[in-house]
Amino acid sequence: MRGSGLRALRVFTEGLIRGQDAVRAGLSLPWSSGPVEGNVNRIKMLKRQMYGRAGFVLLRKRVLLA
Repeated sequence: MRGSGLRALRVFTEGLIRGQDAVRAGLSLPWSSGPVEGNVNRIKMLKRQMYGRAGFVLLRKRVLLA
């Protein structure tokens, strides 16, 4: 990979090598950020649905009551 003429592939593999400990931990440890990402996705969807319709107060109520 290091001798590849494809710059993007070389940069990607170098990043994996530099972050090898983080990659290994992400693949082997039981913890996941999935629930957090799900909530972020839900809040972004609510925000998109309400764009231009209401202010922060109503958005806050929808996020907390949903």
